[in-house]
Amino acid sequence: MTLRAEVIEIILAAVETLNEELPPASRVSASECLALFGPDADLDSLSLVSVIIDVETALTLRFDDPVALTDDRAMSRDVSPFTDVSALADYILELLTEREAG
Repeated sequence: MTLRAEVIEIILAAVETLNEELPPASRVSASECLALFGPDADLDSLSLVSVIIDVETALTLRFDDPVALTDDRAMSRDVSPFTDVSALADYILELLTEREAG
């Protein structure tokens, strides 16, 4: 499994955990194109926070090093890394690559 596939799996697992907490009518389809943030978002702000916390926790456990996704860097980008699952995976891979290089 590639690192990107593993990161996508972590994000989708967080979405599935969220779905378990939501009523059936509010559940979202866990896929790479799931809109997380923005005008077309499938999640409300509290659901997005829940997913981000679960992803940060899973990444920290997987890589044995704390991972913070909601820093100034993420928030100041022209295109949010939280737009959809794919964009979030790309941002996480960017952070992990920088850690390895640094």
